Formats: sequence, structure tokens, C-alpha cells
Amino acid sequence: MFKNIKKVEYELNSPLLQTRRGALHTIADAYKNKEINFKKNNEVNNHVHTMFSFSPYSPAGAVYEAKKAGLQAVGLMDHDSIAGGNEFLEAAALLKIGSTTGFEIRVSFKNTPFGKHRLNNPDSVGIAYMAVHGIPKKNFGKTQEFLSPVREARNIRNREQVEKLNNLMDEWGLGRIDFEKDVYGISQAAAGGSITERHILFAAAVKITETFGRGEKAAEFLKTTANVELSGKAEAFLSDPDNHHYLYDLLGVLKSNLLPRFFIQPNENECLPVKKVVDFALGIKGIPAYAYLGDVGESPTGDKKAQQFEDSFIEELFPVLKELGFRAVTYMPPRNTKEQLAKVISLCGRNGLMQISGVDINSSRQSFNCPEVLQDMFKHLNDSTWALIAHEKLAQYEDEYSLIDGDSRFSQLPLEQRIKKYSTFGRMLDLSNPVPGEKILMEFTNG
Repeated sequence: MFKNIKKVEYELNSPLLQTRRGALHTIADAYKNKEINFKKNNEVNNHVHTMFSFSPYSPAGAVYEAKKAGLQAVGLMDHDSIAGGNEFLEAAALLKIGSTTGFEIRVSFKNTPFGKHRLNNPDSVGIAYMAVHGIPKKNFGKTQEFLSPVREARNIRNREQVEKLNNLMDEWGLGRIDFEKDVYGISQAAAGGSITERHILFAAAVKITETFGRGEKAAEFLKTTANVELSGKAEAFLSDPDNHHYLYDLLGVLKSNLLPRFFIQPNENECLPVKKVVDFALGIKGIPAYAYLGDVGESPTGDKKAQQFEDSFIEELFPVLKELGFRAVTYMPPRNTKEQLAKVISLCGRNGLMQISGVDINSSRQSFNCPEVLQDMFKHLNDSTWALIAHEKLAQYEDEYSLIDGDSRFSQLPLEQRIKKYSTFGRMLDLSNPVPGEKILMEFTNG
């Protein structure tokens, strides 16, 4: 058995790329030599965040955790960045797991019929989250260039939010947050990553624990001084000084209760018009996907309150998504009821939209597993994942081999049949070197 696994796992999530790559190759060699083994199931997850937005995991670390969980495929989905893409793909090839790459971004629906609706964003009206899946590696550079002004605009607001939060920190007798040291310094912004509100909240969590330690004193401060509402579960987590997820649990509580006190609404320099982002996604052969949230109760990470979102106007929303150019809807089977998702599945079918699954991972407490995708109701999501993988690798080879807007012999097939065909190609790929082989390419050139 591989003896130094804990040390190497720690190094795999180092802020230094060289250290991460060394750890990755150590694990890959141990796997190749059968010193470590991984369990295996048929689960997939196409929505994993890394330290290039906010997460305890590096791109290589996220791939490794997915492999440990037995997943057959995993997808990169960072906010406003695809800077972790190359590392992610390298790790996936070394550990022989299916991979896709994309990014998540907030967009303005101002010039649509839903400009004054709360869509899928708990913090803003008329601003929605969308994902761009399946971006071929050759277009990573264009993607980073497109997203760079978004990150710059976001950081202007981030600095203003930190100053606003520092007024509260002063009031509570806590140390002030230094943006450069405590926020920028814990991010991968210098390497092309983004800085999110979670970075700011993590910095606040560190300041709280530096003052009160981990345990009952911190929980008491939150309740009595900061006027933060703690559920019974959250209070139990934060009263336990031995809780290994302490800072992430504290962050979740702060996001739900403290964020509204310093949050500043983003402008259109940061949240671009939805049509502009959809058109860009199609131009780089990505698959633009609306991220369905639906009316929710308590979220898995404890950072969202019960709130209503798209369900009351969903029948009107989906045709507009199609008109805007969206090609897919992404949703999270564990988050919604079967009744909600049955409606989404039906609307996707009626509007010719691909369905993509993914549970956003950004906390150490979350499991990479998503056994719901093995249920009969969601089995088609596995085909969608392998079709997405094939799309990404084929579009890397030739634009016209794209799943969604290509010009190959399969382009005229109905979407459901096309997904089945591409999923077959995806499963044929050599995951250690996932480029389309001669047998797959023959399918596109002969016929």
C-alpha cells in the first residue's frame, strides 16, 4: 500500500503548480503500479469548482477526489475562468477518468422578458448563472481573454465589498481584512483565476477564528454580537473545535447571514448581456447551458435560505432560453424534487435542449458522489456526459464535429439520437489519451 498518501494528497492541493504536478505524478505512478486502487461506479459530475474560483481543491485535486469517489467522469466549472483547464485535463488523463472543461458566469437578462424576475440567483434580480460546457482545449486562450475584463470588473466590486465588510469588522472588534493579503493572497487570481464572495467570507471566517478560536466562543459571538442566525446543525458544527470542515462550515453560515450586509450589486461590466455570452460560447464550440435552480429549501452547503426562483414562470422561460441560443440546461438531481425535475426534463424535450448534470462542489464537507444519476429517471444524464466528452474532444480535432452546431453526417439527427451516438464515441475514447481515434473519425468521414 502507498504509505505517504496523506502527505501527497496535501501537496496535491498546494497553491504552487510545481508542487501539485509533482504530487499528481506520484499518485499516477502509484496507480499505474497498483500501489493504490480506486473504487468504481457509474456516477458522473460535470460541475466541480477548483481553487481557480473557490474550492479546497486544485484542478488536479478535484480530479483525484472524483476518481477516489468512483466517478467515471468529472467536469471543471470555475467562475469566470478556465485557467485550471490544462491541469485538469492532464490529471484526468493520468488517472484515466473522463473529463470536460467549462466555466460558470453570471449574465444579465435585462433585455429579455425576465429582466425583473429572480431567476436562479439568490443575490440579484435579473441576473442569472449560466454554464458553458465542453470547451475544446484549443479555445482556452480565447476564453481567458473574453473573461479577463469580467474578472477585472469583479475585483473592483470585491474591493468595495471588503471595505464595507470592514466597517462591520471594526464594529465587532475584529481585525480588518486586507484585500491584497487576505483575499487576493488566498486566490489563484495571479494565475488567471477569479475572486468570489466566498474568498471574502473565508477571510472573515479566518479573522473570527483568530479572535475566538474554534468552538463555542465563536458560535456565541455569531449569535449574540454578529446577530447571525444559526440552525441547530450549524451550531453543532461550529461548537465542535475538532470539526475538520470548520472554516467551510463557518463560511456557509456567513454566506447565508452576513453576505447581504456587505453585498454590492454587480453592473453590466461584470454581468454581461446573456446574448453576448451565449454567442461567444457558440463561437468557441462550447455548449451554453442555463443552470436550473428551482424553488429550494435548505441547500446542501447550508449557504442558501428557502427561496422561490424559476418555478412559477418556467413554462415561459424555456422558449426564451431556446430563442437566446441556449443549447442545454444543467441541473442537480440531489437538490430538487422529482416533480420539479420531471417538469424540467419535459421542457428540455419540448424545446430541444440537452440535459447536463452536475452538483457544484466548493466545500470540503461535500461528497463528490451523486448516486441519483443512477436512478431510472436520470440515467440519460450519463449518456449526456459521455456525449459531452466526445463533443469536446471531437471539436478539438475539427469544429464541424461539434455535437450541437456541427456540420457532419450526424448534424441532422434529432438531439436524442445525436446524444446517443456521441455518447458511444465518448465511451470509445482512450481516457489516458482522449483524442478521437481512427475508428471514430471514420464515422465522420465515411457516409
